[in-house]
Amino acid sequence: MQLRHLLIALVVPLTWGFGFALAKAGLDHFPPLLLMSMRFAIAAAILVWLVPVPRGHWWSLTIITLVSATLQYGMTFSGLARIDATPAVLLVQSEVIFGTLMAAVILKERPTLRQLVGTSVSLAGIVMIVGAPSLAGQMTGVVLVLSGCLCWAFGQILVRRLGDALSGFQLTAWIGMLAAPQMFIASILFEGDPWPALQAAPASAWITVAYLGIVMTVIGYSAWYFVLARYPVPLVMPVLLLLPVSTILGAVTFLGERPDAWVLVGGAVV
Repeated sequence: MQLRHLLIALVVPLTWGFGFALAKAGLDHFPPLLLMSMRFAIAAAILVWLVPVPRGHWWSLTIITLVSATLQYGMTFSGLARIDATPAVLLVQSEVIFGTLMAAVILKERPTLRQLVGTSVSLAGIVMIVGAPSLAGQMTGVVLVLSGCLCWAFGQILVRRLGDALSGFQLTAWIGMLAAPQMFIASILFEGDPWPALQAAPASAWITVAYLGIVMTVIGYSAWYFVLARYPVPLVMPVLLLLPVSTILGAVTFLGERPDAWVLVGGAVV
């Protein structure tokens, strides 16, 4: 990977990691689907005026949005609402495992021996985290997060199949445009009237929404799609293994979390 592209790729774990920690705080004020619908609405409102309409790709974008945005974030952030941010983001590292395996089967992008060894070690770390005492009785949250990771990984395979037909900004803009109404409708159906939460939210909650929409989505996802269009999935996915560094820092700083030793050991293995 070229140095310039590597630096762009490193933007992803930095922006997403802090976003995970802030999203956990945001879930104290907004239900998961409502929070995500606002996030994608902000991203779409910023970008759709700046990028071309993706003619000929609407069906592909609809499927990608349903799998990697609506279903994925619905499950992942519902799980995040049930467990601490630190074990949640460590479980999210399963995206690397799922993505690498799917790329090998669907795209025929074979991982190297080093990547296979790294994936196997990561899997061992995930198993350790799932068995951590601090997650006892929280298997619903764990299953939701892992299910969301599986959806997200499959969505990235679909994005990769598009190649460079659409730019990173185009993908971010139009996925946001499609995801926002899907998730808002789902929020009304499954979470009830959003108005009380919107009225009661403090300024700090709206700062979180702005971060998720602008930094995590517009900047982070545009960088991700830019790199993913240019390099094989097994080469790009390991960048996400840096997510726990920024997430744990954010969780300790903003949420006051103190992850137990078992979770930290599992995270170190991952």
